[in-house]
Amino acid sequence: MKIIVGITGASGAIYAKVLLDKLLQQKDKIDKVGIVMSDNAKIVWEFELGNRDYEKYPFDFYSKMDFNAPFASGSAKYESMIICPCSMGTLGRIAHGLSDDLITRAADVILKERRKLVLAVRDTPFSLIHIKNMEMVSLAGGIICPANPSFYSMPTTFEALAATVVDRLLDLIGIEINTFRWNS
Repeated sequence: MKIIVGITGASGAIYAKVLLDKLLQQKDKIDKVGIVMSDNAKIVWEFELGNRDYEKYPFDFYSKMDFNAPFASGSAKYESMIICPCSMGTLGRIAHGLSDDLITRAADVILKERRKLVLAVRDTPFSLIHIKNMEMVSLAGGIICPANPSFYSMPTTFEALAATVVDRLLDLIGIEINTFRWNS
């Protein structure tokens, strides 16, 4: 499996960190992970988490304007993309086909190839514009999975709480993980 991860500047860097940690744990099930972080994503990560640990992950990182990245084309056959967290600006550009950076270009490629695109939208509350953009992405085949944590697993740390969202994201792209399942 080849996966693209987009990380935008929406608040919620903890979700991105937990996602990268879990992808690292699942490396035996994954062939490649390509990561694109916006400049704002790096600023938010450093502000919210107090570090630059995103630099330590052993994945393939691409700059936001690197249109030579393999997943800028459908021929590279990346099966899925998760954008976590996904800002409303990124959602809007994807919904309207504006491929102005590598994150939005990769999302456009995933949609046109009818592969899995999952957006962990983070802002709240939603305006009607946000809702209409989510509708457009959904109608195009994308999956909107708001970063709304669940509590029935009784998480006791911020990371465990974030994992309730990240585990769902991984489920949605078909990665089998050991996680809390309702009444299982």
